[in-house]
This record gives sequence, C-alpha cells and structure tokens, in this order.
Amino acid sequence: MSEKHMVTNPYKVLASGEGLRLQSGPGRDLIFKVTGEDTGGAFDYFIVEVSPRGGPPLHVHHSQEETIHVQRGRFKIRIGDAVFRCEEGSFAYLPSKVPHAFLNLTDEPGEIIVVYTPGGGHKFYEELGPITRSVPRDPTAIAALFEKYDMTLLGPPLRDE
Repeated sequence: MSEKHMVTNPYKVLASGEGLRLQSGPGRDLIFKVTGEDTGGAFDYFIVEVSPRGGPPLHVHHSQEETIHVQRGRFKIRIGDAVFRCEEGSFAYLPSKVPHAFLNLTDEPGEIIVVYTPGGGHKFYEELGPITRSVPRDPTAIAALFEKYDMTLLGPPLRDE
C-alpha cells in the first residue's frame, strides 16, 4: 500500500442503536457513532434523540462548526438572529462564533444527526450529563463546563412562539 493510501485510524461499522451513548440532559440522549478520538480529531458524528418540546439553551461554539440534519420531527432552529422551521430531511449549517439553539416542536421524541468539526465534543457531554441530572441543578457549574470546552451559554432554550 502506498503512503498516500495508508489508513491512520481503524474503520468502524455499527448497527442501528450502537455507539457511545451519552446524555445531554433530561430527554436528550446522544449516540456517538464516531468521536474525535476515532477520527484523529477531525470530526464527531452523532445522533441526538430530542425529547418532545426539548432542546438546548442558546449558546455559541467559539471554535467548532456544527451541522444538524433532521431525521424525525419538526424543529425550530435559531442561527444568529435568523429562525428557521425545519421538517424531516432539512439540514442546517451552524458556523462557529454564531449563537444558535434548536427546539423539537412536536409532542413526540425527535431525532437529528449532528456533526462537529473539529471532533472531541463527546468529552463535553460525558461531563455535562451528570451535572444536568443533579438536584438542585447548578447553573454556574453548567456555564463553567461550557467555557471549559470553548463555548458560552447565552440564554434560555427556545420557545415555540
């Protein structure tokens, strides 16, 4: 095999439902098919199972690009000051340094595919899950964790208005 075609990372083939399962808070499970550790830091590819009427707070990634591909449900996605209604099959690119959030507009669980580049986002979610499940919730600890991973919390989750 020529140097040009050498494999640097092992391949990975997973069945439906397989992968690194993490929680991003109540009702938001994530299944990482590949993480930055699998891709040499290039990207993360994961499925987000979003609870009915659920979604993350308004936030910004300072150095990570993000894409959202709606697989199931109907979503409201805010990118900067623009707001979009996205049906199944819709796709959104969220550049770094641009505030964003999303909301599942349905009364059923939704599902989106997310890609982060560069990869490594699973480390954030490994730490976020336990913090968001603690009672009482510690908003200062959550904000500090966002900052640790080069993100900033900017406001509450979106509402269906």
